[in-house]
Amino acid sequence: MESMEIDMIENTANAYPRERDKTCPQEKTNLDIILKDLGLEQYYKEKLPLSKILEIDAKAVNDDLVKSISDIPWYFLKKLMMVNVTARNVNSVCESNCDNASESDELDFADLFTNLKVGESINPLDLITALFLCSDGFVQQEVALKMSMCQFSVPLLLPSCETTQCKLMLWAMRDIVKKYRPQHLLESKGFIEERIVHCRLPMVSFVRLGKCSLSKSETLNKLLSSSQQYHDTFVHRNMECGDSPRKIANGLTEITWYLPCGNKNMDIFVEPIAVANLHGDIASFETQFSFLCQTSEAVFVFFDHLDKCELLINKNFKAKFFLVGSPSSRNEKTLTALKPLAASLHLTKANLIIRPEDQNDADFVKDLKKTVSDVVGKSKMKMSIEQMAGIAHELGILVDEDSRECQAGKQKADAITEKIKDIYKYKENQLPLQGKIWKELTCLEKEEFRLRKAGSENIEQYKCDLQRRKIEMRKKQNSYDMSSAMTCFIHAISSPATERCYFLKWMRMNLDNVSRTKLSGLRELYKEKCSNSINKDEIKEIDIQLSNSSLGTEHFFREMGQLYEASVSLPERDLSRKQMQHLPELCAKMLLDGFPLELVDGDASNIPLRWVSDVLSKLNDMVSPKNKIMVVTVLGVQSTGKSTLLNTMFGVQFAVSSGRCTGAFMLLIKVNEDVKKVFNCDFLVILDTEGLKSPELAQLDNSYEHDNELATLVVGLSDITIINIAMENSTEMKDILQIVVHAFLRMKEVGKKPKCQFVHQNVSDVSAHEKNLRDRKLLLQQLDEMTQAAARMEKKEKNKSFTDVMVYNPDTGNCYVPGLWNGNPPMAPVNAGYSEAVYELKKKLIHVLGGSEQSIQTILDFKKWMTSLWNAVKHENFIFSFRNSLVAEAYMKLCTEFNRWEREFRKGMFTWVTKAETRISNYGIDTDPEKSDITGFLCTLQNEALSMLSKWETKLLENLKEYFKQTEGHVYLVEGYREEFSNSAKSLRQEMQRSVLNQLTAAADIRRGMNELEKIKENQTKEVEKSVFELIAKCRQKKVQMTDAELDKEFDGMWKQIVTKLSFSEQKPQDVYNSVSYSLRHNLTQKGSRACELLSRVNLRDCGSGYFKYTAEGWMNKAIHTMQKAFNIKDHVNDVQKMADSIIYACRLYVAEKIVQKTNYHENYIRDILHIIDERLQKNVSTDIDFEVSLKQYICGFAARDFQKMHIDFVHANDPYRCLMKDKEKFRSDFKDVFHKRDQCQKKAKEFTEKYLKPAVEAYVNRYLGDDVIDEMLKKELFSTRMSFQYAILLDLLVKDNFSTYLGYICSYEDYVKTWILDQIFQHFPDAQSKFEFEDRRLKTSIGNINNAINKAKRNKSSNLQTFVKDMCRELHDKLSISRDAHSAFMILNQADQEQFALWLTQSVKDMEDGLREKFKRTTFKMILENLHVKPQDEMFKRLIGCGKQCPFCGAPCEAGGNAHNDHFASLHRQEGLGRYRWDGSEKLVTDICTTLVSSDISFRCNETNNQRHPYKRYREIFPNWDIRPDGSFQASDYWKFVMTKYNVNFADTFSAKPAEIPSAWNNITVKHAQASLQESFGKN
Repeated sequence: MESMEIDMIENTANAYPRERDKTCPQEKTNLDIILKDLGLEQYYKEKLPLSKILEIDAKAVNDDLVKSISDIPWYFLKKLMMVNVTARNVNSVCESNCDNASESDELDFADLFTNLKVGESINPLDLITALFLCSDGFVQQEVALKMSMCQFSVPLLLPSCETTQCKLMLWAMRDIVKKYRPQHLLESKGFIEERIVHCRLPMVSFVRLGKCSLSKSETLNKLLSSSQQYHDTFVHRNMECGDSPRKIANGLTEITWYLPCGNKNMDIFVEPIAVANLHGDIASFETQFSFLCQTSEAVFVFFDHLDKCELLINKNFKAKFFLVGSPSSRNEKTLTALKPLAASLHLTKANLIIRPEDQNDADFVKDLKKTVSDVVGKSKMKMSIEQMAGIAHELGILVDEDSRECQAGKQKADAITEKIKDIYKYKENQLPLQGKIWKELTCLEKEEFRLRKAGSENIEQYKCDLQRRKIEMRKKQNSYDMSSAMTCFIHAISSPATERCYFLKWMRMNLDNVSRTKLSGLRELYKEKCSNSINKDEIKEIDIQLSNSSLGTEHFFREMGQLYEASVSLPERDLSRKQMQHLPELCAKMLLDGFPLELVDGDASNIPLRWVSDVLSKLNDMVSPKNKIMVVTVLGVQSTGKSTLLNTMFGVQFAVSSGRCTGAFMLLIKVNEDVKKVFNCDFLVILDTEGLKSPELAQLDNSYEHDNELATLVVGLSDITIINIAMENSTEMKDILQIVVHAFLRMKEVGKKPKCQFVHQNVSDVSAHEKNLRDRKLLLQQLDEMTQAAARMEKKEKNKSFTDVMVYNPDTGNCYVPGLWNGNPPMAPVNAGYSEAVYELKKKLIHVLGGSEQSIQTILDFKKWMTSLWNAVKHENFIFSFRNSLVAEAYMKLCTEFNRWEREFRKGMFTWVTKAETRISNYGIDTDPEKSDITGFLCTLQNEALSMLSKWETKLLENLKEYFKQTEGHVYLVEGYREEFSNSAKSLRQEMQRSVLNQLTAAADIRRGMNELEKIKENQTKEVEKSVFELIAKCRQKKVQMTDAELDKEFDGMWKQIVTKLSFSEQKPQDVYNSVSYSLRHNLTQKGSRACELLSRVNLRDCGSGYFKYTAEGWMNKAIHTMQKAFNIKDHVNDVQKMADSIIYACRLYVAEKIVQKTNYHENYIRDILHIIDERLQKNVSTDIDFEVSLKQYICGFAARDFQKMHIDFVHANDPYRCLMKDKEKFRSDFKDVFHKRDQCQKKAKEFTEKYLKPAVEAYVNRYLGDDVIDEMLKKELFSTRMSFQYAILLDLLVKDNFSTYLGYICSYEDYVKTWILDQIFQHFPDAQSKFEFEDRRLKTSIGNINNAINKAKRNKSSNLQTFVKDMCRELHDKLSISRDAHSAFMILNQADQEQFALWLTQSVKDMEDGLREKFKRTTFKMILENLHVKPQDEMFKRLIGCGKQCPFCGAPCEAGGNAHNDHFASLHRQEGLGRYRWDGSEKLVTDICTTLVSSDISFRCNETNNQRHPYKRYREIFPNWDIRPDGSFQASDYWKFVMTKYNVNFADTFSAKPAEIPSAWNNITVKHAQASLQESFGKN
């Protein structure tokens, strides 16, 4: 066996030469071969960066075994980054290949002792060497750190493989920090925490001389392992693939450390030592051997034969030599060589360890351990790795830190940190902006939102004072010159990328070193005080000292942020401001380099919003369009391993100071192209937070508030939140769950339903998942209880269970993770079970994120969320104050889309109803009116209408459903509005159905009435025609040529006789008043006897004139009204009056719309009016029956009067006698033409066109023109939604800047809006030409229809012209409404040539088209407005006025979309003084704004509160349907502040009050500020 091992070692050493063969440049070296096999060729010159290793790719979550050797490096790195101790087990490819090679199970004796190993594998040391050769310094440092955590040895001297040179890996080991307890600290229980490269330790080195059958590395592993737990620190031949030939790793020198824990029973060595191990024969690696001999306390030389022992004889060697011989060395040859060697090296018996053949491993290692202990105990030579760099330089060994970038970064970092003596004073002098000033600014910002200390002060004045103090704080910050440290820091991070990264690493390490000493003592004192003292002041003092003594790179970036924020407060052209403009870009580059950004300053509990926002904006600019992100956050009790969990999961390191982690940090991890399709994002953002329920903060007064703020923020920013729970901390677990539930509830209320994953730490049982089934149920039960409790606190009781507020599955939403360490630190490696469990969690997270149906946010979305969320958490009453631009944007998009669908619905039904009314108007055109069943036809149309309505409703609801299925546009944020818009769709259907059916019924009834009149007129025409023919026959019998005068005389005589002969029954108009009175009485039947009594008191004919004015009736109501005015209480009388005016206006619009149609009266008209009144009364302020009756009488009075006149005009226009007399001259002309046998085709064609076709075409154009105008106007963005509409009006007011316009908007909102809409229409259609294209389009359509009808009638070959005309009208029955009189015009022309008539008719239609076109070009929109069937200004007003509700405090109009919304809201509220409110006693106008008041402790009283005081904060108890959101910033209400300041005196005079006391800061608000606040409020930035 030994001879086999010796042969293998010899083959390994000799078969793979280390240096290139200079005589054969074309021959590939071992390095070339292995790099090619591993797929690392490209990284040998262009080094592998850390970002490549950390990025999320397919390998990160792929469980497939290694398929080829080129997969091995990535498999190793993937495992190592997750600190998995199985990372070096890379023999999977061997197993796979072996399986493929063994195709048969048959026993072949001939081949039994050959091909023992099939396939190719790689030695782990070759893999590690290759990776270190191909990686940049940052990867090397990260790999060394992770290897150290796994208790793997790390490279000390890395062979070049191309030359005989090697490199000291000092930089690679810089980040390794170790804690241990040496013997002298046993009693005090103290410990040493230090960077390993700084530790001055005795080093013991192990080398091999020639061949050795004894495995040196395996022996070392046994030496360093306890008897209970063996660990492979060094790679040896008996490991997986350890027996694979080493191709490039010979010459690699590794190092590890044994560090005691302070327990004599467990420690192998009571003092710390370093252990080095050189791979390969020292005869081939004299440089490495010399280095070890000069840096080690002792060198143990393993050998079989002492053939080249002269290598050991060197006077410069400082180390003691110990010769360790294998059993094979026990021979005479060895003894012969030992004698002179022992004399030269002064060896004693203790320096010789020759293993007997019969000695087992345990006894051998025991002897070796004793020898090493003795050496360490008597050690006089202690050297740190940092000190070894000098010896390396002397021996010509390279040092990795000697690179130009590393040294430049070190020099710049040292220049800053070497001046630090006292941390507290240093921060005070060099980082002054983040101290007391920043904390004071934080307090002012929060007070500005919460107004806790306002007391009885004027709220707006108090806010101005706060703003002034903030400005003073910023001025104070700007008064400081930039410190020398910050100047150096900013200069350093402005360096090229590699140098910048080195600088930041050096800074972090240097600052940690500086802080560590100071903090260690404070921590001990803190623990003592927390456990023993009840004096909070002492604990606060130590906490302050802890915070002050903590110094990391985040403090310098924090100072950068404050420098930038302070500079932004300066004028734009200020030189100091310009000098700071590049800072966000520098920080964004740092983020891309893989360094974290501090979001929340934990010391001040605040976010420097402008700084962080601008950094994120710059970051977005740098990566766009690849700017989509997903966010993962971890929350948990302090010291439960949150950061370790993230670092293990993603291979990252959050740069925190040596003190406690404070605030929240974000880190970017790139997503590889191969998984972007799954993730649909470009970066993963990791958020690490300080621990909740931290012992330090628990002693402070605002700890719960701080935890709540932090939890709400990070939960709101996250796509998935990891809740980290240590199973042993059940009390803390309940506390954190309560905080988290509140945070999730708040997010749900704003439309975001995050995902959640619970991680239970320190659960190692394999059956944990099953055993904890009951615990999971109990956890869910507790979560449900907490959700209900939180919902009660947040006034959102509809949330009954935890799953109501977030996506959580008890079975899949829990992960059990065993303990981190496998053994007792500091020598314990990371538990492989921990790494595997975290890996499974990572896969689960990525699966959940990849399967997310929510739209992926961009970096800019993240910025908006962060800003809005942080502004929200500054308010006490969080739920009702959340104001997010993304939510507003998503809501605006939904409103825009819904308005478009609603418009399509209305337009579709308008087109259908128009055609249906035309069909009704033309009904019976080819049948006897007496025989035609219009009732049946009406039923058919009503069924068609219901079918059309159902179709449109289904389409609208389907559009809504599809809209919420999309993943873009953040639609999930407005999920809570889905039901509202669905109800709005159904409400629209009901509204349209009522309107359409009423129109059809009215049209049919009017048509039925017209049939009687038309029958009379038709009979009259027949009598006249008969008399005319008789007269013609009589005249022709005279057989003389008669003159026109003679013919006129004959015709007049005949006409007199026929008029006398015909009996004309007088057409008496009906009494519309009676019909209206009946409908009104029927409407009020259900209102009780009081309504009937009031109706009987007044005659309807006496109602409806003058101005309707509501007054408080009765002495009690009058007294209340007087008191309300005296004490400046919201006046119910004024509210009722405004409502009445609005209802009256809506009814007047309806009446005017019907009158312009010049149709007959129908009882449905008054029913529609009463429906409008009832609908408005239900939605508005409560009123009594007296008011309702008086209002309905007033409206019905003027409606009846106008409808009566309309009806009389209609009766007169259709009176048979009048119609007959109107046609007298037409009959005279026809009589003469027939008598003289003239061709009447041209004349009749022209007459038919002018009298019947032209009015029909004009009516058609006018009927559709109003709707076309609406379509055109709605293309403008300002009319897309109610919010856009309000923004446009307010911006227009600002541009006009006229007091009377402001007054009109405030006091007569609806009137002003109607006029404004009409002005916008006139501006869009200023002349005839601007509207001509719409008229021309409709004109062409109607002319085309007429020509088609003519051609079709020609093809029918009619027997006479009357049939020809009937055929034409039948073809146009649903397109043009042509008068029935058109048929009678041709009764006496039965023998005319229809071909000739059709020709002249076509020409007449062409002439008519040209004439109308010219007319349209001349008439302006104003000229034709009254003739339009649909008034665009009225329809747009109905659409944009919405529900018509106004803020109960300031009168700002509601902007909510849809008609069935639950909550009313306005983007911009105004001062109550603009609503005529004044202060008690002083009569001065009030400057308070309701968006501020709802955050204050002030109360109000009004009619709804029964004049009792009620807190503004609880306004929803009184006005539950109003959502008044506190201002998102101090500048948000600048618009109305500017208006009130400028026109203060004007408003006071108009309202008969005294001018308001304007806060001084308002005088500085300009038009530009007002416009900016308008843009901010409506999200138009």
